[in-house]
Amino acid sequence: MISDYLSSLPYDRQPSGLYEPIRYVLSMGGKRIRPSLMLMAYNLYKENPEAVLPQACALETYHNFTLLHDDLMDNADMRRGHQTVHRKWNANTAILSGDTMLILAFHRMMQCPEHTLKAVMETFTETTLEIDEGQQMDIDFETRDDVQEEEYIEMIRLKTSVLLACALKIGAIMAGAPKEDVDRLYRFGERMGLAFQLQDDYLDVYGDPAVFGKAIGGDILCNKKTYMLINALNAADANQKKELQAWIDAEHPDAQQKIAAVTALYNKIGVDKMAQAKIEQYFAEARACLEEVNVESGRKQVLRDYTDAMMHRNK
Repeated sequence: MISDYLSSLPYDRQPSGLYEPIRYVLSMGGKRIRPSLMLMAYNLYKENPEAVLPQACALETYHNFTLLHDDLMDNADMRRGHQTVHRKWNANTAILSGDTMLILAFHRMMQCPEHTLKAVMETFTETTLEIDEGQQMDIDFETRDDVQEEEYIEMIRLKTSVLLACALKIGAIMAGAPKEDVDRLYRFGERMGLAFQLQDDYLDVYGDPAVFGKAIGGDILCNKKTYMLINALNAADANQKKELQAWIDAEHPDAQQKIAAVTALYNKIGVDKMAQAKIEQYFAEARACLEEVNVESGRKQVLRDYTDAMMHRNK
């Protein structure tokens, strides 16, 4: 339903060179997690989830805009098995088409009933600002060696979690849900987002590449400030920290040796167990928020099943 709707959206304005990359980006597929969550939140209260497809696809357009610009900032070559926009076209096109996606996302989000417009747009606007704040924090972390776990959690809350929470909140708002349920669904999405991102950090080290969908160890090779590395640096003894820092500082290490050595240090320090415990904590908190939503339990089963599947990608 979501992909069909996205593919049917018209791009009649000129020049076509501005809009063709947008169509290209949105045709690449993806899990469509955020629009799916919006439809499911709406469907807790009303039987016609297709009514919020424009807003759900506005959110997906926005999400893909952030990926387009992330790829440009990271100088990435591929996204979902396809060339990135700045590789297929050029950097200027990526900037302009990305900016246009952002504007289209706001335009499409605004196509909601008048009585929900203010609440929907306030939620969406606040979310987009928070995501930029999270992105900047992530960039700032690259040049710091004193990042604490609490700072990292706040960064991923802003960069990742709030968009999941936004999807659920807007779906609930448009369905006319009570304010208490709107807030519970927001917290549910926020906690799920934290668990989901921490699981990404964990799977980048310990996942099965055939199941996870990409090679493991990428975060280790680029010294990315993940939950794993931050806690390893903070919890290591003097010798472990010295060895870990040597691998971080190494200019041209053998990739497989570095991944194996750093993973072994993670195991000794126990950050694998720390990560698993934190993931379970946030997942449990999310489920508790969902159970508090004041609708019949059976109506929540689709959301339960969907989020359970999100959290068991390595099995």
